[in-house]
Amino acid sequence: MTVSDLLEPLPLLHGPAMRNRFMMAPLTNQQSEPGGFLSEFDQDWMRQLARGGYGLIQTSATIVEAGGIACARQPGIFSDAHIPGLTEMATSVRDGGGLSAVQLHHAGHRANPYYGGVPSPASSYTLPGVSALSTAEVERIRDSFIAAARRAERAGFDGVSVHGAFGWILSEFMSPLLNDRTDKYGGSLENRARFTLEVIEGIRRACGPDFQIGWRLSIERYGLRLEELREMTAEILDRELIDYLDLALWDYNQIVAEGAFRGQTMLSVFAELPRKGVRLGAAGRIRSAHRAAQLLDDGCDFVLIGRAGILQRDCPEQVRSDLSYESPALPVPAEFLRRGGISERFINHLRGWGDFVQPGSR
Repeated sequence: MTVSDLLEPLPLLHGPAMRNRFMMAPLTNQQSEPGGFLSEFDQDWMRQLARGGYGLIQTSATIVEAGGIACARQPGIFSDAHIPGLTEMATSVRDGGGLSAVQLHHAGHRANPYYGGVPSPASSYTLPGVSALSTAEVERIRDSFIAAARRAERAGFDGVSVHGAFGWILSEFMSPLLNDRTDKYGGSLENRARFTLEVIEGIRRACGPDFQIGWRLSIERYGLRLEELREMTAEILDRELIDYLDLALWDYNQIVAEGAFRGQTMLSVFAELPRKGVRLGAAGRIRSAHRAAQLLDDGCDFVLIGRAGILQRDCPEQVRSDLSYESPALPVPAEFLRRGGISERFINHLRGWGDFVQPGSR
């Protein structure tokens, strides 16, 4: 593949095609108002991205229940009262020519009580003194994901991305380390995967025929087993339950350290699966046009841009005008971000990333 291939359209199973192979990753930015309402900072951030030439833009992790909150200033989609702000955001993306998706999120056992979260573990031993969710409570959260997808559709988004990564609730239920349940949501791989499958299948039934569904998957930590995740993913791809799979990798070149796939890249373990019409993308330190094109050679259909998109909101347009484009080196001074239109709320969040904002810069 060449860099110019990144600029080619990408048809999806449902709805319109991506105009190119660039997807904006769902980046936490802590800019929203109390109650999950989108702020003017959220809207301005999305307007900047909408002008940036992406094929598809995902929102940051947007909570499907108030009690599922993980961090300060997290956006919400658990009430119809959120729809006007979401409609404005979807309109911005559509006016810019890209597709849009709300990333649907619930923090599960990692919900933060400081911000009003209600820790909701799969197992009673995960958090001292906190009981596991009952079967009925799991089904309620499942239905909250589905209801949130319907709100996203009403707001004008092209689809949703179901957050199944980083130990959040769907990832948590997949983990034999964090899930010791004996009901239909625990035990076998089939049962531990049931929560995710019911969410995805429920969204497909509840929303229109052109509504797009993505699924974000991470492979590391939280007791997740690569072989199991691959087996579950193979079923989802074979049944074409989703439009695209988003692999959240820390580095797209990561090597599997143990087990049946030892020595392979984590990406290759999934890229070699038959996937029919489902599209595959990956995130993980994609900071140059050359590296993005390399992902296409490694089996991806699209690439997810994170840090490079913060540094240069129009990263795809930069690549279009310069096929050898490289993202600015990190860390950068806070003033560099400020001049680019990044809000103080976002900059303060980025200071916690360690390698992003130059220490001591004001």
